[in-house]
Amino acid sequence: MPDPLLAITMGDPAGIGAEVVVKTLSDATVYSGARLFVIGSADCLRLAMQQTGIELPVAVCHTTREITAQPGLIQVLEPFEFNLEKLTQGQVNADCGDAAVQYFESAVNLALQEEIQGVVTCPINKEAVHAAGYHGDIGHQEILARMTRAGLTATMLMTTGLKVAHLSTHKSLAEAVKYVKTPVLIEKLSLTAGHLRTWTGREPCIAVAALNPHGGEGGMLGREEIDEIIPAVEQAQAIGLNVVGPYPADSIFYRAVAGEFDAVMALYHDQGHIAIKMHDFADSITATMGIPFIRTSVDHGTAFDIAGKNQADAKGLARALTAAVEMMNGTLT
Repeated sequence: MPDPLLAITMGDPAGIGAEVVVKTLSDATVYSGARLFVIGSADCLRLAMQQTGIELPVAVCHTTREITAQPGLIQVLEPFEFNLEKLTQGQVNADCGDAAVQYFESAVNLALQEEIQGVVTCPINKEAVHAAGYHGDIGHQEILARMTRAGLTATMLMTTGLKVAHLSTHKSLAEAVKYVKTPVLIEKLSLTAGHLRTWTGREPCIAVAALNPHGGEGGMLGREEIDEIIPAVEQAQAIGLNVVGPYPADSIFYRAVAGEFDAVMALYHDQGHIAIKMHDFADSITATMGIPFIRTSVDHGTAFDIAGKNQADAKGLARALTAAVEMMNGTLT
């Protein structure tokens, strides 16, 4: 059987996506276990090679049937021809936002048609996406939910020694607190356990973070633990999930890194993201749960401040590719 096809979406042309792609694909070892190709702009990739001093041949393909296993050759599917005259690196641009969405939508369609087995994404810029008229799509996860019609999705961040699922991501803090409800927690815990079971080949232990300082101090600092979180943990245990907590957020991530838990359920965006990025930002990646194919991503943004300057770190994309292959094989560590 041939290795699975993995699409790398280039992300916003004005950001560092093209740079991290060419840096990553210049290392032949990243091709292990997958046939890799890019959905994006061949001209943007050639520009990135000029700016980084990397020399690799680029082949524009028209269908996935043309993709072959050729380390050292960047194979590109172009949904449309991007005009480099519209590109100013490091600036928000509606044309670039539109291109980033089209690259990703093309990849999702290929995955839904089962022409490819997974998608690895470079960053898009939310302001540029909004400027392009995509007002309902805040980021990749919202586009995925729309296109796959998934009723329940969730984000997991991963880095060396730490995995963190998120009850919510793109919600204001006030809305995120309102979202901490027993039924939602049970759904997300079940989703997380199921994906980790498939990705790692073992039954995971998931620890739930508390919402309030010191876990609420018996209700003195908030009742969410008593009214919503503890009942969710108990009900999850009753249906056979290995779930523990809630534990105060100021210690739970340290305990997870020490090996006490396989993953942590964070209750809002920054609670989990800060822990991951403080622990090992350069090697951190994102995975989406609740969709019918593998999707991983770098965990950094478009980094407009360094776009075109040959300063981007490509470790995250290499790790996202490796993780995608491991997930497919059920060997994620």
